[in-house]
Amino acid sequence: MTQPSTAPCIAVVDDDEALRESLAWLLDSVGLATLAFADGEAFLAASAESFDTVLLDVRMPGLSGLQVQQRMLERGDIAPVIFMTGHGDVPMAVTALKAGAFDFIEKPFNHQQLIDVVQQALSESQHLRTRHQRLDTLRERFAGLRPKERQILAHVAEGMTSREIAAHLDISAKTVEVYRLRGMKALGAGSLAELVRLCVALGLVDSLIEPS
Repeated sequence: MTQPSTAPCIAVVDDDEALRESLAWLLDSVGLATLAFADGEAFLAASAESFDTVLLDVRMPGLSGLQVQQRMLERGDIAPVIFMTGHGDVPMAVTALKAGAFDFIEKPFNHQQLIDVVQQALSESQHLRTRHQRLDTLRERFAGLRPKERQILAHVAEGMTSREIAAHLDISAKTVEVYRLRGMKALGAGSLAELVRLCVALGLVDSLIEPS
């Protein structure tokens, strides 16, 4: 049966065929699509954009779950990872969490608990995708600015005054203001504070606080 294109898709990566089928049935019962993989290599060969969340076994032949997670991190995958662990795998799960995994759940599963964790991960996935889309749009807008506009906005975000920027770039303060306002409008920044946040997101200046 073909899943609707709008249904969130969960990757199930586990070498236990019976478990893969069980999870596919369970997730399908709550309206979620699944794609199952018997090992990490097959999963990594698939398109990362196909999945909204990944259910990943810790122990598998070939690449372990932790190795698969590392490959995902290296290539910039953003789908949240939920590790499936057996008895005695909690230390490995903690290592996975420190590396950015969303959560881990122990076998045998409580069905409702698994569904709840998957739904939470899907919510996180949507948040991450929206944030990445906004950042892509922001980068396109910034790339469309004139070189001097980009330079001036970066200096403003660093805390330099228009007079300081003018002296630094050997142009008039009025020219700095014109370029600053034009650049802020192009980026959609309605205030200096918003401009600074956007410049931090673009990596033009360092954030002074840890992101929440």
